Amino acid sequence: MPSATYAHLTDRSLIKVAGDEATHFLQNLVTSDIDNLGQLGAASAALLTPQGKILFDFLIYKFDDVYYVDAPSAVATDLLKRLTFYRLRAKVDLEAVDAEIGVFAVWGNGKAADKGLLSVNDPRLEALGQRVVGQIDQLSQTLDGVAADLSAYDAHRIAHGVPEGLKDYDYSDIFPHDADLDQLNGVSFTKGCYVGQEVVSRVQHRGTARKRFVKVESSSALFDKGTDLTAAGKNVGTLGSTAVGQNGSVGLALIRLDKVAQAKDNGNPLLCGDVEVDVILPDWAKFTWPETSAAD
Repeated sequence: MPSATYAHLTDRSLIKVAGDEATHFLQNLVTSDIDNLGQLGAASAALLTPQGKILFDFLIYKFDDVYYVDAPSAVATDLLKRLTFYRLRAKVDLEAVDAEIGVFAVWGNGKAADKGLLSVNDPRLEALGQRVVGQIDQLSQTLDGVAADLSAYDAHRIAHGVPEGLKDYDYSDIFPHDADLDQLNGVSFTKGCYVGQEVVSRVQHRGTARKRFVKVESSSALFDKGTDLTAAGKNVGTLGSTAVGQNGSVGLALIRLDKVAQAKDNGNPLLCGDVEVDVILPDWAKFTWPETSAAD
């Protein structure tokens, strides 16, 4: 049986959230249900603009009575400032975690068990594996399996159709439904209010999410993030991150479901730049192609 694969996620940083009101603070701020996090050990979440767009996306872990926010390093300082802005007089302590503490991903066969400070299943999708937090030097030597790099993890993530902020989309540009956060356990529709909640709830209850991240595959190399996807000369989406697949290239793209469905019905090829691509719904997706008419 092949062994597990693990990688130090060198592009991730941690923010510590502690204090008597830490749970209440996060519960009223982010998209996921923090009250249930103690049962699961981890949550996928986002902090939104008042208009409901994703300002930051991240994972949250709970260890004892302390929360750890696992966010892209490129925006960790900005996220800490934003959380501090919202703290007001709440009894909450916020601080960046020492750089010697890192985040590892473990996927494939086997588990990281109780290695490191904490070890949890990735809350977005079981197939993504585990997230392990601990001393970087120690985990690099004690994790079981085959060591890989960040690009290997990204290829694993892309193959399972899971988008991430900065890698696949820019912040303040798209809504949680666009990024599939509602499908990947990143949004609670049963808890109370949080920043941007009204807009997200409206999209959910009206069923008006027309844009979604999906997988794209091609036998040829794909272009850079931001390249347009077109059909019959019209824009139908935008490419996110890409990786080398088993039979060519695989990537993620934010598409208009209705426009791509129409192109498929009309027999129009889908192009990324000048490269033809197949567009595939992830196997975990609960959304489907909308019904269209080829005569439209």
